[in-house]
Amino acid sequence: MTRDDDLQKLLLAVHALTRIAAIDTQNDAPGAQWRTLTLLRDHGPQRLGDLATLSRVTQPGMTRLVHQMDAAGLVARQADPADSRVSVIAATDAGIEALTRWFESLRAALAPHVADLTDAEWNAVRVAAGALSARVGLQPAPARETIGAGR
Repeated sequence: MTRDDDLQKLLLAVHALTRIAAIDTQNDAPGAQWRTLTLLRDHGPQRLGDLATLSRVTQPGMTRLVHQMDAAGLVARQADPADSRVSVIAATDAGIEALTRWFESLRAALAPHVADLTDAEWNAVRVAAGALSARVGLQPAPARETIGAGR
């Protein structure tokens, strides 16, 4: 097996775990919602176009998603400090709380599927997760600016 094969196998396993977790949590929110909230948590408020680029979706798609998330109180628009003609999207406190609850339910849903991993397997997961996270610029989530629920 080549390194490319190993990466492909890892990606497919992670995608399968994500699908299993989505089914097990019975959460009907789109994955793009959680990805967007995670990006806002990790990168702070973003212009709509920049957020679409970060999330790898079209700007019209991100506009629809942000509209739905804004209506649900998960994100809010605010003036861009660098250009008052432009707005930026920020996660609200309620959005970050919803994201935290989702991650908790995701972990709980995944736990039974990985409960029988050996210590050596967990170590391999830890090493792979750390190495790959570092390569793609993922860092532990720092405290970022959010907007209170009251807007």
